[in-house]
Amino acid sequence: MLKHSLICFICGIFLLSTASSLTAYAVPDHVYLFSYTTNKDNNHSGLHFAWSSDSINWISIGNEYSFLRSDYGRWGSEKRMISPYLVMEPNGAWHCVWQLNEREKLFAIASTNDLINWGSQHYELVNRGKNCTNPVLFRDGSSQQYNVVYHDSTGAYFRVTTNDLHSFSKAENVSPNQYPPRNRSVQLNGAVYNGQIHTVNWPVVEKLLKKVEDDKAKEKLYAETTALDSIRFSNLQPVKLDISIDPKQSKQISDLLIGIFFEDINYAADGGLYGELIQNRDFEYDPGDREYRDKNWNSKHSWTIAGNETTFEIDSASPVHENNPHYAVLTTSAPGAILANSGYDSISFKKGEKYNLSLFTKQLGSSISKIEARLVDKKGSVLATSQLSIDAKNWQQQSAALVANADVNNGRLEIKPLSAGRIAIDMVSLFPEKTFKNRKNGMREDLAQTIADIHPRFIRFPGGCLAHGDGLNNIYRWKNSIGPLEARKPQRNIWGYHQSAGLGYFEYFRFCEDINAEPLPVVAAGVPCQNSVCSPTGGGQQGGIPLNEMDAYIQEILDLIEWANGDANSKWGRLRAEAGHPKPFNLKYIGIGNEDLISDVFEERFTMIYNAVKKQHPEITVIGTVGPSSEGADYVEGWKLANKLKVPMVDEHYYRSPGWFIYNQDFYDKYDRSASKVYLGEYAAHAPGATSNLETALAEALYLTAVERNGDVVKMTSYAPLLARKGHTQWNPDLIYFDNLTIRPTIGYYVQKLYGNNSGNEYITAASTVSNKEDAVKKRIGYSVVRDTKSGDLIVKIINLLPVAVHTKANVRQAGFNGGKAIQTVLTGRPMEKDVAPVSKEIKIESELEMEIAPYSFNVIRLLK
Repeated sequence: MLKHSLICFICGIFLLSTASSLTAYAVPDHVYLFSYTTNKDNNHSGLHFAWSSDSINWISIGNEYSFLRSDYGRWGSEKRMISPYLVMEPNGAWHCVWQLNEREKLFAIASTNDLINWGSQHYELVNRGKNCTNPVLFRDGSSQQYNVVYHDSTGAYFRVTTNDLHSFSKAENVSPNQYPPRNRSVQLNGAVYNGQIHTVNWPVVEKLLKKVEDDKAKEKLYAETTALDSIRFSNLQPVKLDISIDPKQSKQISDLLIGIFFEDINYAADGGLYGELIQNRDFEYDPGDREYRDKNWNSKHSWTIAGNETTFEIDSASPVHENNPHYAVLTTSAPGAILANSGYDSISFKKGEKYNLSLFTKQLGSSISKIEARLVDKKGSVLATSQLSIDAKNWQQQSAALVANADVNNGRLEIKPLSAGRIAIDMVSLFPEKTFKNRKNGMREDLAQTIADIHPRFIRFPGGCLAHGDGLNNIYRWKNSIGPLEARKPQRNIWGYHQSAGLGYFEYFRFCEDINAEPLPVVAAGVPCQNSVCSPTGGGQQGGIPLNEMDAYIQEILDLIEWANGDANSKWGRLRAEAGHPKPFNLKYIGIGNEDLISDVFEERFTMIYNAVKKQHPEITVIGTVGPSSEGADYVEGWKLANKLKVPMVDEHYYRSPGWFIYNQDFYDKYDRSASKVYLGEYAAHAPGATSNLETALAEALYLTAVERNGDVVKMTSYAPLLARKGHTQWNPDLIYFDNLTIRPTIGYYVQKLYGNNSGNEYITAASTVSNKEDAVKKRIGYSVVRDTKSGDLIVKIINLLPVAVHTKANVRQAGFNGGKAIQTVLTGRPMEKDVAPVSKEIKIESELEMEIAPYSFNVIRLLK
């Protein structure tokens, strides 16, 4: 009897332990699984599990580890999981339904076979009830249909039915007794939670525990930073690296590997790359741009008025163009009125430089026959002036050239009527004469040149989230961005400000041509951003363009291809020619979608667009999307769709810690060479606190050696985001920071530039031997050997992310280099430094490359042909 009790006691202890401590003799046949969520963090933490051998004593699986999170709605305020209800099928499949919020008539549903890998989420809009709360899911015993019963905040109950968990019937009223018992209360870690209790085989729980254990191990690895290198590598001696080059194993890799992704975020376009100096030139700023949170954000924003007996109003009767309905009305009873604009954090002028002014004016009532346009400094000293005659009752475009007589950092433009009266003013533009390549309506010269210096092989534009917009009405429509500036249609920027459309598709394509980069426009896949709040249901991207409007939307995309590539006599090619570019732009690539939730709504619309483009323009490479991350349901479902449709290329995105990039250098080694190719469209290494420094830059450089190794699979890459105006950032870190006068490239920029200027189109296989066999050491040393077949140069890249030197030897003679000149460029410093630039020097190399690679450094050795 005592022996039996002791055995029972020991088994109980084992059952209360984690999976790793269970022995083969203590594994139970069946246990209880508790599924629940908490209201912590406004219900953002998702679905949790606990297990028990007796349904009394419960053990949390992963301490509230999130096995499923809601994707619905905007980050921060939405993506909530309220009252999840989980059911198991006899075949072992699981389904979960949950409430999304307290206001909408929607519920969510997702399915899985193992409680770990969940399929895409579906959001069902119901037609009855004030809202949809506490849904439950069960099968009807007689019909085997699925039933979802919910109630609303008034206490009424409703039911919808479905055969496939995707198409649901109309809701009908039901009595409260048809709502099954929903929750059990469980005491767990000193608190009481409500959820469901399920009886499962032990392997179900064991897999959940293993998932948590594996993720914790990965999390520990990925969290490694150089801050602990003095401890982690306290006894590490200098390392030897021998590289054995085998040119017989060379392979062709993409010659488009390094590109840039431009998005109008952080004031990257207006106030940034776009050369316009006037802010709110069209008087179209609207409170809705900032979701009515800024009372000063309106049509008068950035404009000030001075002068006695003077008023400044906004009107919209008979505008210059219907796409720009607002304009300024200046009324003055005495001379001295001034309408002024200080641009973006003031305007900087350079002595002797010309600035081109244009504006539309018309007389209103009592005539003002002349105005004076002038450039002034902060104290009001005049730098340049020009008088313009106003002699028309209808809109008339005026222009003048103003030459600054001094260098000024805090300047402004002033418009001064020279007599009393009323005047209408619109589309006030001030451009420096010197733009990039001296283009009219062009780019800021120094910023554009900094981008061009990367030598990017392509430019993705006009954005990611910006392209598919905040709701259906905010989708970026390329036709709104071409033609005369006054006819272009401005709109709210998804990042919370205003986009003038002055930097439009014509300017993007022309910039690509100017720097010899392939254009890669990205258009919405018929759905807005999954972070939207403006869809028909109020949140989430599941509000796609209505199917009866999809043909027209698809035609817009086909028109874009004709505009870019069509003959100058074609309908849309003619508009391109009239804008000043008779020759086609030779568009080869187009992106469809960006970081989308791979829902039924998305799949249906993407498939329609893809099939149409493939049929009409088989010469165009369509680039699809596989969600916002390198794992999870969207990634899995996105790849399934790509394989099903045979999409030529897919766009992958991930922002990770330096540790992730260190320990995932084999990421693309495992990819199917016969499947879709990859465009790594957005990536960056982020140090704790979302910062960039030498450590993050070296992690990116290290990872790019692996990308070059897989250049037969990965065809394109682009860091993101590209630009950020100081003091106006919605996202950090970024590649290049700037203000009106200065440009501060980050260390990550120099990594991109070094790769862009030292790309190859032939990868030469090389084996290596590292003297230290520790995985943490070997993973922090990276190299690649490529050849630029145009120049014949051999390019060796070596990254050392260790605190000790790496003595390197490489048999470069095997690759055809018989000694001679080489250019060595080194980027090195302390890991936490943020302002390090590369240094280059000419060196001589004999038959073997042999050198010390400094701690924490990126080395590019270009062996000249």
